[in-house]
Amino acid sequence: MDDVECDLGSKLTLGQFLKLSSLLDSGAEAKDAVAAGSVSVNGEVDVRRGRGLADGDVVAFGGRAARVVARDGQGRPE
Repeated sequence: MDDVECDLGSKLTLGQFLKLSSLLDSGAEAKDAVAAGSVSVNGEVDVRRGRGLADGDVVAFGGRAARVVARDGQGRPE
């Protein structure tokens, strides 16, 4: 599993993270994969491309996984 440092100062969506983590190459691929139920977040399938992610969330697609790691000590939103 790859750790991917992210700026969590603003909302990070599932679709954005799929591209940022290189699990998928484009927004169109992310949209299709999420809609098809091929993406999981923390072990559960999620079909919301706009779902917000937080520090420690694990996203998986196609046998690969990446974990959201907050940059500069940012943590889960309160």
